[in-house]
Amino acid sequence: MLIRHLHYFVVLSREGHFAKAAKACNVTQPTLSSALRKLEEDVGACLVERDRSFFGLTAEGKRVLPWAQQILLDFESLKTDLAESAAKLDGTLKIGVIPAAMPITGYFTDCFLAAHPEAKIDLQATSSRQIQSGLDSLDLHGGLTYIYNEPLERVMQCPLYVERYVVISKRGHFPDAGTVPWQRLEHEPLCLLNEEMQNRRILDTAARRNKVTLRPRITANSFLTICAHLQHGGWISVVPETLLKLYGLGDEFDVHRIGSDDTRQTIGLAVPDRQPMARMTHALYSTVFNSDLAGAFARANAMA
Repeated sequence: MLIRHLHYFVVLSREGHFAKAAKACNVTQPTLSSALRKLEEDVGACLVERDRSFFGLTAEGKRVLPWAQQILLDFESLKTDLAESAAKLDGTLKIGVIPAAMPITGYFTDCFLAAHPEAKIDLQATSSRQIQSGLDSLDLHGGLTYIYNEPLERVMQCPLYVERYVVISKRGHFPDAGTVPWQRLEHEPLCLLNEEMQNRRILDTAARRNKVTLRPRITANSFLTICAHLQHGGWISVVPETLLKLYGLGDEFDVHRIGSDDTRQTIGLAVPDRQPMARMTHALYSTVFNSDLAGAFARANAMA
């Protein structure tokens, strides 16, 4: 079986037309048809429903398609790895980062770039679900995300630090509170992340365990938006304490622990569990695994 036969098959499934697929592959239509027949002979199954026109993929063709796409992706990764192996690591490292982990990315990038000074890093603020998708498709080399709550699949993981949550309010809003019980939050003017973000789902789960329903009037997918509302009005939020230094809140704010501290979650690095590992992914995992990033993150997670 030749790689180009798989390529022709994938392109045909995308274009849905023999002539268009042949043009996209820069071959004649008879060459394309001959290659597809050879592919069908090699796999021992009819893959394409056709007469003079393309009618679609057979049931077997639909099963073969994701395998063909994966083989082509692996082949491209092989060529990239061979090209990079003779040179310094100078590509772009792509990492998905949940909003809660954004404050610690500076520690991470400093460590990685010290080991690979010619590399670049592209940090993408996103959700844990999108990180899973990006790792599966190999669009991301790694993700900084929750690793035990709603655990990712098909990944290798390296724990970094334990996230704790705090309540932020205008000074004096909870004058008698050393800690704020969940029950006090049920009817407060809350500004929280939306339910697409795992951080919010963690808070909702913890609240339900305490027989409380959180009813935020404002939701967002960004902690920067949360900070803007805290600064502007009388809103109250529950955020990871790593954000406190990033927020730079002044004396007009109080920071409280939550009464029952059952919201702790471990944040760490996740990379695709694939062998052989892409060179950039291997460099990423080695940097985290062989450094004291976990200690640095834990120290950064102290109360501001």
